Amino acid sequence: MPFFYYFDPTYILVIIGLIISVWAQISVNSTFKKYSKMNTLSGVSGKEAAEIVLRSGGATNVPVGAISGELTDHYDPRSNSISLSTPVYSARTAAAVGVAAHEAGHALQYAKNYAPIKIRMAILPVCNIASGAALPLFLIGLFVSMYSYSPSPVGTAMMYGGIIAFSVAALFQLVTLPVEFNASRRAMQALTASGRFTDEELDGARRVLRAAAMTYVAALAVSLLQILRLVLIAGNRRR
Repeated sequence: MPFFYYFDPTYILVIIGLIISVWAQISVNSTFKKYSKMNTLSGVSGKEAAEIVLRSGGATNVPVGAISGELTDHYDPRSNSISLSTPVYSARTAAAVGVAAHEAGHALQYAKNYAPIKIRMAILPVCNIASGAALPLFLIGLFVSMYSYSPSPVGTAMMYGGIIAFSVAALFQLVTLPVEFNASRRAMQALTASGRFTDEELDGARRVLRAAAMTYVAALAVSLLQILRLVLIAGNRRR
């Protein structure tokens, strides 16, 4: 059989998703690298920037520590602590300030009982289960449908069950978007109000955060493309 006989047109969606993912990752890495060369005139480090944001919201009981790796920065609500990666913790650059301040923004969200972050944590266990079950469920359903002499209700039900599970996992990514954008907004407001940074430094930090936020947008877009692909495959098997 010629090659095109085996070609699945839905692979186009996979390629589009791959391009989106690669673009987002290249963008955040290149932006972080660019503004890692912009030193803060005031000499404020990433750790100090996080503390500035925390003080602005009255969250002075949140410790800020160092962690190994690159761009492994995160806020842990279980220990109510911020961990900053090596290139961020002690670095005195616009990029470090932006990333550290963003994590402090998450700490403020918990301190202020920001609703979307509470919703995200509440649905996380269900989304984790759905994410793990989605692909096996769909593939088993597809296998059953492929080797049935007539349309298989069981196979069809399993395929669409997998699609629903994928959709639940995508819901977590959707809820994540306002959480991430809000954390960056809180961070930039606190940094600006502190008066410790130049307009150029603030712009650099803002660009780093914007590039990082686009990775979450890209992840959601890829998930939606994957769901569309699975719907098309399931529809073709039914026919």
